[in-house]
Amino acid sequence: MNLLEEISACVEDGKHGRVSELVHKALDEGVFVREIMEKGIVPGMELVGRRFKDGQAYLPEILIAARAAHAGLAILRPVIVKSGEKPKAKVVIGTVEGDLHDIGKNLVRLVLESEGFEVIDLGVDVSPAAFQEKLKEEKADVLGMSALLTTTMVNIPQVIEGLKKSGLREGVKIIIGGAPMTDGYAREVGADAYAKDCFQAVDLVRSFIGG
Repeated sequence: MNLLEEISACVEDGKHGRVSELVHKALDEGVFVREIMEKGIVPGMELVGRRFKDGQAYLPEILIAARAAHAGLAILRPVIVKSGEKPKAKVVIGTVEGDLHDIGKNLVRLVLESEGFEVIDLGVDVSPAAFQEKLKEEKADVLGMSALLTTTMVNIPQVIEGLKKSGLREGVKIIIGGAPMTDGYAREVGADAYAKDCFQAVDLVRSFIGG
């Protein structure tokens, strides 16, 4: 097993301390940051993602793997900033107004960041105006909205209508997620897609930016 394969395996197993050690070692040996990301950290998350989709991994394992990936990212991020390398895309996420649930949203953020996307997390109970303001300010490529309650999912179309009126809708892809939502609801309210879990959300973001 080479160094990058070991990083991947340690991410999958959630060994955050070992991931940090190996990432430092890879940098010391002159391995490029992008190579550490694309052949070490990302494959580890993809492996646990496949296990999750097959019913062989569960939420705690994903959280542990994502934290291990972030241990590596914390070391790589200053190097990336110094190199001037741009993130793959910019994503704004948040839980809609009236809803305080954030576990699913936080997982989406962790997995997106582990794959090199810049994520601006607005937190929970986010108003349509706050989504609109942040999208305009950040010029984001993708907006992700979550709602875990049938009483709060009705706020999603309000956000989308506001973006249409402000002229921001055409410049951003919209993904929605949360227990009460479906593909049909996404189409009904004018979103671009529905993601059933954090890994599908990442797949959708990749497809939207063509990577």
